[in-house]
Amino acid sequence: MTSRLGELLVKENLITPEQLRRAIEEQKTGGGRLGSSLTKLGFVSDEELLSFLSKQYNVPAINLDEFEIDKEVVRKIPENIARKHFIIPVNQTGSTLIVATSDPTNLSVIDEIKFLTGYNVEFVAATEAAIKKSIEKYFEVSTDYQEIMNEAAEEYEVIGDEDNIDVKSLEKASEEAPVIKLVNSVLNDAIKKGASDIHVEPYEKTFRIRFRIDGMLYEIMKPPLSLKNAIASRLKIMSKLDIAERRRPQDGRIKIRYSDGKDIDFRVSVLPTLFGEKIVLRLLDKSNLQLDMTKLGFNEKQLKDFKDAVHKPYGMVLVTGPTGSGKTTTLYSALSELNQISKNVSTAEDPVEYNIPGVNQVQMHEEIGLNFAASLRSFLRQDPNIIMVGEIRDYETAEIAVKAALTGHLVLSTIHTNDAPSTINRLLNMGIEPFLVASSVHAILAQRLMRKICEKCKEEIDIEKKFLTDIGMSEADAKTTKTYKGKGCNMCSNTGYKGRIAVYEILTIAEEIRELVLAGASANEIKKEGIRLGMMTMRQSAIDLLKKGLTTIDEVVRVTAKD
Repeated sequence: MTSRLGELLVKENLITPEQLRRAIEEQKTGGGRLGSSLTKLGFVSDEELLSFLSKQYNVPAINLDEFEIDKEVVRKIPENIARKHFIIPVNQTGSTLIVATSDPTNLSVIDEIKFLTGYNVEFVAATEAAIKKSIEKYFEVSTDYQEIMNEAAEEYEVIGDEDNIDVKSLEKASEEAPVIKLVNSVLNDAIKKGASDIHVEPYEKTFRIRFRIDGMLYEIMKPPLSLKNAIASRLKIMSKLDIAERRRPQDGRIKIRYSDGKDIDFRVSVLPTLFGEKIVLRLLDKSNLQLDMTKLGFNEKQLKDFKDAVHKPYGMVLVTGPTGSGKTTTLYSALSELNQISKNVSTAEDPVEYNIPGVNQVQMHEEIGLNFAASLRSFLRQDPNIIMVGEIRDYETAEIAVKAALTGHLVLSTIHTNDAPSTINRLLNMGIEPFLVASSVHAILAQRLMRKICEKCKEEIDIEKKFLTDIGMSEADAKTTKTYKGKGCNMCSNTGYKGRIAVYEILTIAEEIRELVLAGASANEIKKEGIRLGMMTMRQSAIDLLKKGLTTIDEVVRVTAKD
């Protein structure tokens, strides 16, 4: 299907041969299917792909987002078959099962389903993204943790005291089937729920596991305290870490293949605390990496300003925001767009989270002196066009980055500040001269991630107009804006929110801003001038999403500061 679909799309002029080549490279490294790689890279939209499949193979098209499937129909096909072939049954008429697929050419699936179910099969076309969403929605079964925990607690007893634990006994306990089953269930459930992090936390009298979903932590389970060492050892063995070392922090990685064939990486951090080892696992799902800039949440002007900045032949573009605010995704989407055969692109990252074909990515190793500054120096001897530095943390890195930007290279990087204007003062405080900052920086993008209202349980609510004007909305908009919230359902684990969207403010360094920088203006003065020149602040961007019915007033207040 991969080459066949790609060839047909090129033939129909929906994509170019170069775009097909890049999508195939993305597919090889990120897993998944060609269609999802093409849509993720922004080469073709879901709607265009669906329309093409429907016409090409003469099958009806279906929008699964607008279609509620009977759960009895879903059960006609086993989950492992649905995930293996990326299909989902949508209806049954008599002895015929209507099955949604993104690959109508895969006729062998029809025979397999017919053999398994005894039904005749008719295909309808749907996008890969919609099928994936439906599989997760209809096949998700809440994990019965209590049963697994009880089973594990019966098999495992506390071994020795906290200061004198036998390593061999720990190894044996961590390899007991119930402990393995419990850890696997936690990892599997985190993937299904779309968690970004798993926190395994021991305390004096309790032991808990929490998931971070859409930026918020939720307690998932409280295993018996007697299991804390067995669970920690199991995770350390999976991460190839030293289970005998319990006094020092350790970092590792777990790579697993999920049931639909995609690879998931877990970045593992082990930290000794007062009552045992706290373990945090960061989920790195390559298939969720959004490389299409148009789908990141920019409004039209912000997207144009950001694209103009990253397409300049030299200079510096900085992205700022707290940890977990999507900075990496924004930079990777920019690199994906800039990544061409005619360009030499190098990145210094700590850690390298995702592999991008065609980009020379370097992992930092502080212990041997390979830091951002050392990497930058080496890059400048490698004939680069574009350089990405994971983070500007100190004067040395900032100085080399600025000089690189002034000598004909495009430099992309992140920096930790609260908003775009205060980034200039941060560089000045590091010791960079004002004239160098004014000359080198083209644009600064600040961002945060805000939770979106769950579309399944979304309902309109009444809010006093005063509350809307208090957060910065105009009187006219406050009178016409409809406000919503999610009341909570199975789809969103009763939170009322599902998924996140980025809010941005982008400060382009126009001549007026350069003059203020050279004059030593404060961050507040730079911000006022930026707004006068048309900069939309983060609060204004958030209000814009509130007006579109995508988020709640609570999220606007939680995530952004009033201008």
